[in-house]
Amino acid sequence: MRLTSFTDYTLRSLIYLGMHRDQLVTIQDIADLHGISKNHLTKVVHQLGVSGLVETVRGRHGGLRLAKEPADICIGEVVRMSESDFHIAECFDSTRQGCALHQGCALKAKLNKATEAFLAVLDEVTLAEMLPGARSTAGAAILGQPIVFHPLPKAGTA
Repeated sequence: MRLTSFTDYTLRSLIYLGMHRDQLVTIQDIADLHGISKNHLTKVVHQLGVSGLVETVRGRHGGLRLAKEPADICIGEVVRMSESDFHIAECFDSTRQGCALHQGCALKAKLNKATEAFLAVLDEVTLAEMLPGARSTAGAAILGQPIVFHPLPKAGTA
């Protein structure tokens, strides 16, 4: 499964805002850190505002901040909100039935079950657990180590 860049930027924005709870953050701050388009990020932040996850402060010294506590933000809900669909194969799209095997094929049911399992894991994770230094109940607690995030490489670099 692959998440869209919109979801990637949504999660990165929330993590950054969670890391900077004591100050207002600008879209440009987030765009510069990750080397991503400010225009695309503006759409992401707008959706976060509409969803009630982010609060915007207008004006010369304005910016963004989380509208909820990180512990109250469910990553599974964020992913569902930011993904337009979970069509991981052509057979999930009712407008495209190009597969000759779709009548008796069990693959769609298995892929659907896998998608549900993927989202179920994310439903157990809050933004608070995604912040650097946080201990994840799902992963790090089992390993006994904190999760450490490193900035992702800028687009076009490896």
